[in-house]
Amino acid sequence: MATAKNVTVIPATLNLHTGTPKASNQKRRVAGYARVSTDSDEQFTSYEAQVDYYTNFIKSHPEWEFVEVYTDEGISALNTKRREGFKRMIADALEGKIDLIVTKSVSRFARNTVDSLTTVRDLKDNGVEVYFQKEEIWTMDSKGELLITIMSSLAQEESRSISENVTWGQRKRFADGKVSMPYKNFLGYKKGADGLPEIVPEEAKVVRDIYRMFMEGMTTCAIATYLTKNEIPTPSGKQKWQRQTVESILRNEKYKGSALLQKTYTVDFLQKKMKVNEGEVPQYYVEHSHPAIIVPEEWERVQLELNRRKDDSRRTLCNSPFAGKLICGDCGEILGSKVWHSNSKYRRTIWQCNAKFKGDKKCATPHLYEDDIKRCFVTALSQLIKDRNALLDDGRMVMQQLKDTTSIDTECEELLGEMEVVTELIKKCVSDNSTQALDQTDYISKYTGLVERYEKLQSRYDYLKRKKERRLRQFDCMSYFIFAVMELDELEMEFNPALWNTTVDHVTVYADERLLFYFKNGSEVGVAL
Repeated sequence: MATAKNVTVIPATLNLHTGTPKASNQKRRVAGYARVSTDSDEQFTSYEAQVDYYTNFIKSHPEWEFVEVYTDEGISALNTKRREGFKRMIADALEGKIDLIVTKSVSRFARNTVDSLTTVRDLKDNGVEVYFQKEEIWTMDSKGELLITIMSSLAQEESRSISENVTWGQRKRFADGKVSMPYKNFLGYKKGADGLPEIVPEEAKVVRDIYRMFMEGMTTCAIATYLTKNEIPTPSGKQKWQRQTVESILRNEKYKGSALLQKTYTVDFLQKKMKVNEGEVPQYYVEHSHPAIIVPEEWERVQLELNRRKDDSRRTLCNSPFAGKLICGDCGEILGSKVWHSNSKYRRTIWQCNAKFKGDKKCATPHLYEDDIKRCFVTALSQLIKDRNALLDDGRMVMQQLKDTTSIDTECEELLGEMEVVTELIKKCVSDNSTQALDQTDYISKYTGLVERYEKLQSRYDYLKRKKERRLRQFDCMSYFIFAVMELDELEMEFNPALWNTTVDHVTVYADERLLFYFKNGSEVGVAL
């Protein structure tokens, strides 16, 4: 006869989750977590009330030992990246300084399901429990994680809904043409009494100086150095200027009184990740939305000059309107600036071929003094406008031809249509090969032929788009050239950097001391030194 089994139960002496003795009278170390999601004055009392409440709540439990109330004020719960109080609390808990965390609700803890669950599990693995008062959830409870998952998902959906409502509100404002600016980081404007942008005269002068220096030939890097040296604060109040900051001021359309809205948009409401809008969502362009600091025509000229310098293979770091525009007639190199007698009263800046002494044969082109370049420019321009009316009529005729891009647009449309057809043929070719037993040599040959055909169409389309862009830039150049010529006073004509940049494309310097000026309307005028 088999002997009956005798089973003796040995009771657990340690807590399953915390590892502490069950019979121990050791108090649980408890911390509170309080957060308000805005830093406005209206919620300050709520913030203070939360801190006071958790301090008293924890101390009212004799079996608990009060550690601290960790706080975050004015921080969103959408993720934990910028919540310094939260991160410090978790670090202390993982170091064994906290046994229990008490907080108001799952949404106060985190509105991101992933953040919430990851944090709770990390704490649980280290024997730290979290108590959510509103939902009455203890994370060490067997049902805790399921409830947390459900509540966090609901909180995340609430955040999504709020984000979508905010986005809708912003786009409605954009559609209505309502312009707002980041005034704390924007030079030249402040928020007026009526809520609209208002010009700050002292800052507006800095903006105008930046545009003026750029059109006089200074690079963005040199302008940044100048502003830093003269202790002019940046838009954000810093002491050191960067080249990118100067360029952003030169590129920003708001300085001409217009505004392009929704340049960026939020890709992910959880991470608040922003992306440059490249056509994914609508944009809104509002003209005359606020007072202009820079005259629109001047702003447009600056954009042309920015693009010219960017595309010009002759560009240089020299801070002069002559930089990159003087060409050696012997070897085709540009003329660079050199300083003679730099440490004496006879100091002079001259322009000389950069390759003058590089080859076997020295370039015969002469060096130029800046005063001579200016004098020759005025002489050449005076000759050019002798018959001003004929010059303007020719210019307007050229502008009409440049602006008429009908043939280019028609061909582009035809190419797009053909590209769509070829795309469908490629798709069908791939589909047939995946569903039928085709000869692979024939398939590869057909597929390769279609791809090559598509690439040729795409190449032609890209070429036409570039051609159209070049013509429109030439149209703008011609427009400003004509405007400059119309405004010229022949009797009081003198050198002006802006006039030089607007009218001169480049100048070729020849060995016989002759300067050939190539103007932006296509005219050529030769002047002897």
